[in-house]
Amino acid sequence: MRDCIFLLADKNMEAAFTGFFTRAQFHRSLGIRQFEFDPQQDIIVEPGSDPGVYTRAHELIRPYQKTHRYAVVVLDNAWDGSPGVERISDNIMANLIETGWDEKNCVVIVIDPELEIWILQDNPNVEEEFGFRQNISLRNWLEQKGLWNAAALKPADPKKAVEDALRFSKKPRSSAIYKNITSKVSVRGCTDTAFQMLCSKMQQWFPLEEGQG
Repeated sequence: MRDCIFLLADKNMEAAFTGFFTRAQFHRSLGIRQFEFDPQQDIIVEPGSDPGVYTRAHELIRPYQKTHRYAVVVLDNAWDGSPGVERISDNIMANLIETGWDEKNCVVIVIDPELEIWILQDNPNVEEEFGFRQNISLRNWLEQKGLWNAAALKPADPKKAVEDALRFSKKPRSSAIYKNITSKVSVRGCTDTAFQMLCSKMQQWFPLEEGQG
């Protein structure tokens, strides 16, 4: 039986998770033991995006109860008709349990507002992937544009911040950017609640064994 199935809401999420979980020694940055991960076997993407994951997550990963020990469902909170983080999480989890998953073996990660909040860090690797080459940092540029409050850890509208930065650099938006960023940046730079929840769950499922560290 394989370790963990990831149900993700779009191709950018797929790229971000693949970039992170295929980087060398990724488990050390999470403080967990190594676990088996293959994007071809352990990731499924819902073509209907966030609303599709919300309504069909339990159906989509039900077959994987026979092949995977754990399940991670990930979607954004920012979509038309979203009932909010708490209701999204509660409703998906209730459906998962009803269709046979053990609550201890699955987690619903709702990114508020959206995935871009995970990759948009004040980090040279992010600037490189965005093609941002200026005399000021990307963070300062976004502050000047009113897209990132100087007192805030993250921009209020991360997707717009990413899109505006890429447009300024004349760099097409692509999933490869997400993969390249997550394959390089430190997890310590991501303080988002949903990301911390994912890390915590992975630490429960894959704890360090004696003598590891």
